[in-house]
Amino acid sequence: MKEREDFLHPRNRYYGDFTPENLAFNANLQEFAQKITYICSLETGGKISAEKAYKDIKMLWKDLKSSKKQLGIGQKPPSTEEQNSP
Repeated sequence: MKEREDFLHPRNRYYGDFTPENLAFNANLQEFAQKITYICSLETGGKISAEKAYKDIKMLWKDLKSSKKQLGIGQKPPSTEEQNSP
């Protein structure tokens, strides 16, 4: 069963700057990419409409953006001066 899960939901190793936030966002990004692949395959195969695929992808994109914002990815960390000021 583990081999099947690994095949259907592959996970790649993370090579970037390690922080818990970066690692969590990387996992979210990999899940996003996997779901996009499924949606595109379903649309290409005629199982869902182009409009449904677009709406699903748009929803996934909003979720990914929200995740990025909540994890603080791409935001400048507060400077030491700001942290020490009263």
